[in-house]
Amino acid sequence: MMHVIDRVFLTWHSEAAVAAALPSGILFWSCLSLPFGIVSYSNAFVAQYDGARQPERAASSVWQAAYFAIACGIMLALPAFWSAWLFRVIDHLPEVQKLEVEYFSWICLGATPALLSAALSSFFSGRGQTGLVFAVNAASMLVNAVLDYAMIFGWGPIPAMGMAGAAIATNLANVFAVVCFIALLTRHDARVTYGFWKHWRFSRLLMKDLFKFGGPSGLQMFLDVAGFAAFMMMIGWIGQRELAATNIAFNLNTLAFIPVIGVGIAVSTLVGHRIGEGRPDIAEKSVKKGFVLAGGIMLVCGAVYVLAPQTLLAPYEYGAHREAANIVPTGTESERTEDFAEVRSVVIVLLRFVAIYSFFDAMVIIFGSAIRAAGDTVFSMLVTFACAWGLLVLPTYLTWRVLGKGNEGALLFWCWIWCSIYVMALGFIYYARFRGGRWKTMSVIEPQ
Repeated sequence: MMHVIDRVFLTWHSEAAVAAALPSGILFWSCLSLPFGIVSYSNAFVAQYDGARQPERAASSVWQAAYFAIACGIMLALPAFWSAWLFRVIDHLPEVQKLEVEYFSWICLGATPALLSAALSSFFSGRGQTGLVFAVNAASMLVNAVLDYAMIFGWGPIPAMGMAGAAIATNLANVFAVVCFIALLTRHDARVTYGFWKHWRFSRLLMKDLFKFGGPSGLQMFLDVAGFAAFMMMIGWIGQRELAATNIAFNLNTLAFIPVIGVGIAVSTLVGHRIGEGRPDIAEKSVKKGFVLAGGIMLVCGAVYVLAPQTLLAPYEYGAHREAANIVPTGTESERTEDFAEVRSVVIVLLRFVAIYSFFDAMVIIFGSAIRAAGDTVFSMLVTFACAWGLLVLPTYLTWRVLGKGNEGALLFWCWIWCSIYVMALGFIYYARFRGGRWKTMSVIEPQ
């Protein structure tokens, strides 16, 4: 939701800013996704160790994830120094390229708090204390929203920093989340019941297990995000308006995607607990109930995408008119209003694609979370690689080469057709794997 807020405010800033936000943001997530997937997999370890009544191992697992998060966060700051070269190679329009470099350079410096927040939150989410995780993330989202407005547009002594301000605000909000999680880890249950602060030592066995099971999970996330990053870069070759419309469509897709990701985390936690207890039959029931909930969310959101797109676009349109009134003086009122009207008409069509594939996205998230929580991570990695690059990236590239310049409208819609096929195929494959039942015999923890 932090990135959603970033992009809403950047829509108010300029069309070039919102066009630049998603490519630079998703390139950062491509770099972050491999360690993020590994770190996040500590949720499965905490859940299974908690289910197996081994609290000290649950605490130690989180420490290993935290060590890995800090090491990777430091290394992921390095791409910031090569950002100008990276976006020259991608070759978007000069105005967009300049803003992409600015955003990417700053957001890379926040990799450590982003990863560390994920590691520490797994101690709570893996034990089912999702209310605490929600409270911390809601508070950090509010911090991000306030800082976004202040740093993008300027407020009091804070100068207007545009794209850089959006990235810095997100980084500071993640730092706030880390501080909150550390404070929660000083509570009685973490200190006494789990001995969190006593089991801080490096464990070669647990780190090896984290890489063994979390490594394929991280690679799966990397291949998925990198595929979408490549997809977005090719959309940028079509034109700035098409890139801005795609950015807004994916931004609105996030409104349905994020709650279902939450259901996926719940399913992952429940499956981990039941596998740890040796009760996979109960885990299967949890997954089915989770899919009913997630599928229902996606169907409702899909209906809103089709029936009320104007309502969803109201905050963006308000910002466009606000900018046109010279709050952010980048163009005349008629120019900005006309520009956004053209983008809006494209977004309305793209939201119909989102409505079509959203239900299948629920299948991907729920059934994928279930089998990965049990330890079936290698299969997820291989399937994601085959689908992301065989059904999304390569067909999109070939379509761009065949249609070329002068067919921007048809080219954009064909790209979204491939995106929909990719999500739908992945949903059916994960469902088939879940139905096969092999995950029921797996475990990521050592036998007692």
